[in-house]
Amino acid sequence: MPFEADLAHALDRTTDSLEPDLTALMGRAVERGRSRRRRRNIGIAAGVGACAVIAATVVALPGVLAAGRSAGSDFEPAALALPRSAITDTQMIEALERTFPGGRFSQVTGQSNNPSDPSGGLVANAGLVLDDGQGAAFVGVSTVRLKMPLGDGGGLSCKQTPARAAGDTCTLRELPSSAELPGGAVVMSEKSAAEHPVRADTAHRWTVTVTLKSTGAQLQLVEWNSIGGGTGSETPKLTRPAPPLSEQQVVDALTGAVWAPILAAVA
Repeated sequence: MPFEADLAHALDRTTDSLEPDLTALMGRAVERGRSRRRRRNIGIAAGVGACAVIAATVVALPGVLAAGRSAGSDFEPAALALPRSAITDTQMIEALERTFPGGRFSQVTGQSNNPSDPSGGLVANAGLVLDDGQGAAFVGVSTVRLKMPLGDGGGLSCKQTPARAAGDTCTLRELPSSAELPGGAVVMSEKSAAEHPVRADTAHRWTVTVTLKSTGAQLQLVEWNSIGGGTGSETPKLTRPAPPLSEQQVVDALTGAVWAPILAAVA
């Protein structure tokens, strides 16, 4: 299974972000998620970040999705709240496909959330391999609701321990309040190499996280210029020079009409 490490990041995003009242519902799965987080580095020996398989207590998916934070980080993640409305895997998949109009899709997976049962999943997500004529690429998206008031956890701060590897980057900016984004939003953009030192043929992961400041609704989209690394410790293989969308194009998409219903439903 490609990108196995980032599947585990999905587990981290869900279980490690629970407040004590929800932790009791997750039981031993929480500790398993934390143990896995401590064991892994930038993880690209297998994969893509934060939102696919939530093993044990959440539906397991055959695909992989967006990362909650860079692998190896000990920075405290943001606390998750129950989403206000159910979001289906079909909704997530359709919105993701509409984000890349004209593309051809394969290895499509998705997961619904379940607001009535925290153990059924606080994360809704989708992932697929995109062929837009420029080379195949894995892309994934997830949505969660953060507890208010917002702190500086996952998707809200570039702080990380240990420090990012040389060449890996993270930037943080704010979007002003508007009719489309009442209260404004926080945008965190990350670029991580699949291996260090970086070579000419090293694959990269680009992660853009948009968090609405007024509601805590969060969308995170991950793009690779790769479709996976095969098995074992093999790193992802380069399939194209750049991600399908630029950072600004991703922000425009996640704050646009396609994803507006998802943001409204989650918070």
